[in-house]
Amino acid sequence: MRPRSQAFLQRLLDAPGPSGFETGPARVWREEAETFADRVSTDISGNSIAAMTPDAAPRVMFAGHIDEIGLMIVHVDDDGYLHFSTIGGWDAQVLVGQRVHLMTTKGPLDGVIGKRAIHLIKQEERERPSKVTDLWIDIGAKSKADALRRVRIGDPAVLAAEAIELPNRRLVSRSIDNRIGAFVVLEALRALSRRRPKAGCFAVATTQEEIAWTGGGARTSAAGIDPQVAIVVDVTHATDHPNVEKKEHGDVRLGGGPVLSRGSAVNPVVFEMLVETAEAENIPYSIQAAPKDTGTDADAIHLAQHGIPTGLVSVPNRYMHSPNEMVDLADLERAAKLLAGFARRVTPTVDFTPR
Repeated sequence: MRPRSQAFLQRLLDAPGPSGFETGPARVWREEAETFADRVSTDISGNSIAAMTPDAAPRVMFAGHIDEIGLMIVHVDDDGYLHFSTIGGWDAQVLVGQRVHLMTTKGPLDGVIGKRAIHLIKQEERERPSKVTDLWIDIGAKSKADALRRVRIGDPAVLAAEAIELPNRRLVSRSIDNRIGAFVVLEALRALSRRRPKAGCFAVATTQEEIAWTGGGARTSAAGIDPQVAIVVDVTHATDHPNVEKKEHGDVRLGGGPVLSRGSAVNPVVFEMLVETAEAENIPYSIQAAPKDTGTDADAIHLAQHGIPTGLVSVPNRYMHSPNEMVDLADLERAAKLLAGFARRVTPTVDFTPR
């Protein structure tokens, strides 16, 4: 990976941006896009769009959501402790004892997640899993009034877990899901800027996917762009660690290349084109079955407008929805190369109608 891209990735991952509060990482994304894209914009839903040859046809959309899971303050008690709810899907056990970055209108604020010490928990309660309602955030306030001078109800927070690189190019961060998708779609556009496609290409950092039961920013951005084909980039569960059943979840490995979904929201013509591109470009890949919904922006985009032919490319990710999600940098490079190669194959004569 080129030094500029790696530096951009670090900034993107470390910028706090849970669903509904993505402006920080979105600014980082757009600032990088402005160094090579023909046009960069944002919309009312907070989506960021970078375009290459935007007036050409057909239009190809690459979408990766830029939000991460987080927390939100819902109550401040008389002693100044902050009680919170979750933004997106959490295992409450992961939250115990973590440090947090609060995003307040007065600036960033640090805190810690508190829970009764084990010495204060009765023996019969020790085996019971923690619930979010058993936890609180401590910002060092002395009273409710003291706390409210620093925070407001509705302030969001993320876990304080900055990105680090481990041996063998393994990258760890709290926001891999899915800041990585937003990174890959922009890197694909960067590659296309060096060898321009004939199609109009749009990379989109979409918002609110983690809470998007109605489609979130993916649906509104697809309506605005009106693409003839779309590729969604997200993460999927790597199954190369202990205690996971491959017969249920497939065989997905870090370093094994992008994962191509088949079924559900995925257009079969788009899927086959992705396979052909991967094989022509010597990109290793695996296939993942999606018999129902995909749980990604693909579910919203393929039903937008009058229907948009959609593909789903996923990056293998260990420890999803934790402070230490892990990916292989090689898989990011391969995913971006796959998208760029796919875009160069899209011409006005390609018919995505299943037959």
